[in-house]
This record gives sequence, C-alpha cells and structure tokens, in this order.
Amino acid sequence: MTWIVVFGLVFTNLRGTRLRPVSLMSASLHANPNEVPLVLNTPFSILKTIGKPIPFIHNYFDKPEKYFNTNYIVSSNNVSFSGKNVVIIILESFSKEHIGFFSPQNKGYTPFLDSLLGESLVIKHSFANGRKSLESLPSIFTSLPALMDVPYILSPFSSNKIISLPEILSNKGYYTSFYHGGTNGTMGFDVFSSMAGIKNYFGRWQYPNSSDYDGNWGIWDEPYLQYVKRQFDKQPTPFFSVIYTLSSHHPYNVPDQYKNILPKSKYEILQSIAYADLSLKKFFNEAQKSDWFYNTIFIITADHVYGAHSDYYYNKVGSYSIPIAFYIPSEKNFKGILNTTAQQTDIYPSILGLLGINDTIFAFGRSIWDTTSQHFAVNYLNGEYHLIMNHHVLCFDGNKTTGLFNYTTDSLLQSNIMADSINQRIKMENILKSIIQQYDQAIIFNRLTPTVR
Repeated sequence: MTWIVVFGLVFTNLRGTRLRPVSLMSASLHANPNEVPLVLNTPFSILKTIGKPIPFIHNYFDKPEKYFNTNYIVSSNNVSFSGKNVVIIILESFSKEHIGFFSPQNKGYTPFLDSLLGESLVIKHSFANGRKSLESLPSIFTSLPALMDVPYILSPFSSNKIISLPEILSNKGYYTSFYHGGTNGTMGFDVFSSMAGIKNYFGRWQYPNSSDYDGNWGIWDEPYLQYVKRQFDKQPTPFFSVIYTLSSHHPYNVPDQYKNILPKSKYEILQSIAYADLSLKKFFNEAQKSDWFYNTIFIITADHVYGAHSDYYYNKVGSYSIPIAFYIPSEKNFKGILNTTAQQTDIYPSILGLLGINDTIFAFGRSIWDTTSQHFAVNYLNGEYHLIMNHHVLCFDGNKTTGLFNYTTDSLLQSNIMADSINQRIKMENILKSIIQQYDQAIIFNRLTPTVR
C-alpha cells in the first residue's frame, strides 16, 4: 500500500492539479523569477526534461552578429509618450483573413475592429512568430520567436533567465496585470506571465460570476471584457496590462442570445469572430468613459492564424499574417498604414521606444520606429525556417535555401526565384543563419539577456 501512495504523490506532483502538468516554469508562481533555479531541484528537473527535444546548435559564422545582433539598443527616435498606460490586446485566432479592414470580402464580421483600425497606425506587412497560442507570449513579452519543434513554454529551457517587457516596465513603476478568461493553468499563461515579471494574473478563478462560463474554455468574452474594464478603473497608474480574448477559439461557440443575430458563414469561426468583435466594441464603449482611457497606448494584435479558408492563408506567408496596430486615443493624427514589415517580437522594443525608454535589450525583433534597422519576420515549422523581408519570403531547411518567392507579386508562392535573385537570397540567408545560430546558442546556454545593459 505504501508504494501505491508514494507513486500517487509523485505522479500528482509531476502532473500538478492544473490544466497542464507542472513544468519548470511553475516555480515562478512561488518565487521571484530570478530565483527559479534555486527553487527547482535536480531530480525534478531531470524528470521533466527527459525525452524533450534539444535543438541542434547551428554554427554558420565565427561572428554571427555581423549580420544580426541580438544585443539591441532601443531608441525613442524622438517619439515619446512617456508615462502612458500600455494595454496589449491579443485576439484569439484573428487572422487578417477574418478582418474586413484587410480582407474586404469578409466585411461584416468585424465592423468595430475595422473602424478602430481606421483610427490606428496599422503595420502593412505584419506576422506572428508561431502557429500556437502558447508561442505568442514569449514572442511578445521577451522578443523570442518560436524556432523550436516544441514551444518555449513547454521546453526544457523555460526556466532560463529572461529580461522581459513587463519586468522593465514594472521596474519603472508600472502596475502589471494579465487578463485571460480561461481556467487558470490554460496554456501555461499564468505561469509564463509570472516568469516574465507580471505581478497580477486574473483568470477564470478570479472572475466573480461562474454563470458566465462558456462550458469549454472559460468566461465568454463580452462579460469578461466588461469585468476587465472595471478592473482597469481600480488599477493604479501607470499600468501595463494584457487582455487575451478567448471566445474565438475552437469550438467557436457564441452565446445563445447571439446565434440568430450575429452574421453566420459556412466557416464556423466567423460567427465567433463577430462575437469577439462585438465584445471588443462594448469594452471600448465603456472604457472611453474612464479617465485612464485617454492616457493609454493600445496595441492590437493576435496570437496566431487559424481557420483559413483561402489558399493564400494556407501558405508560408499567409499562415502567419496577423494584425499589429497601435491606437492612441489622445493622438488623433497617430494613424494610417505604415508600409513596413513587423512581427510579434517587434512589439517589445516598439513599446519601449514609444514610452521613450532607451535601453539595451536582448531581442530578435526591432522597434518599428527604428529607421536604421532591417525589418523582417522570422518563423519555423516542421524543420523549415522562413524569413519574410522586402516583399520576399526565404525558405531554409537548416543547411540550404530551398525557395525564395516574391509574395506581393506571387501570392500563392508558385514561382521560385532563388536562382535568379542571388543577391537577395544571399542577404536574407545570412540574416536568417545569424538568427538561427544566436537563437540556438542563447536557448541552450541560457544567454537570453543582453551582454551589456
């Protein structure tokens, strides 16, 4: 009997009582993120990393920083909104394909977001760094793209020391909070946000009315976003807050009272997109009545693409195409379309730049306001790396380039021009190799912080 009890305790401790098994990051819920290595014990760490894939270290250059340097000096470039609140809204599964602003054929599903983007500064070529929800937070908070077969949050390296956007803002006096209506433990959001330095997490367990549970993932977006607004009214300022929506996740349900009101489609996701849009509208309608609203920078983005129903959004470019936009209610002229390329990893340095915080950070992204840097997007899927830059996408298998396409003139990527555009291929290949090499070394050797600060 004794061995059964012992086995049960070990099994419970390894699995945890949350939606995801206890991970190396879970220690961050009980200790300062910088003290996590002291909290973890060696046997536990060994058990949790057995069988997890370890990235192969690619060594292409003696000095990879010649082509791209992860030590990045953020400059405000004379654009400063010092002391403003910052709210990042991450919309679940909001591909550009689903948004009328980007895809006129889908007008009617996102009327509010379309109007909000019309009052925002919108990045023309904007991309996710991963394909899964749990890959989005490391990209946005720490400028770390998803370049492994396993998401960073679930990897053996998840307890590596990091310096994140929330941590920097917290050290500047910002109140930090994360809002997601999902059951606490979903996707490891609570654990990673704590690891990244967010001090206050609000999930389904903190929500006061259990009758608003959707029966699947958590609290319906409409009541949850109204709850978030009321929480914002009580938060000290300045604050850095993240809102991660939920209802446009599979199985794409909407509340019964909206099933015959919101527009329908043969694509199930679109009615849930319409519901999320309605919820967002009601949030902003109430938020604009509060004093904090006009002293806030809103960043509108998505976690990943999902539910594609056209060929472009299935390919190596479209399948990462998400919105990235900046809305500043107090700045009526801060709007338009910025004709550049951006990725989720650019959000961290871009926010620092907007706030006038000049700092050296470890980043695979660049501030959108930085006119001296090459702007691009990088991602990885099933052994193939992609670099999107200057209207081109380069496909690389870790050893050699397998394709180069101009996605603006060849949206379905049917014409491989790698043999004809040698200079473009070499330039992009060197940047991508440099990123891969520095990523592997930083992850494996725990070097996810700048060498000089």
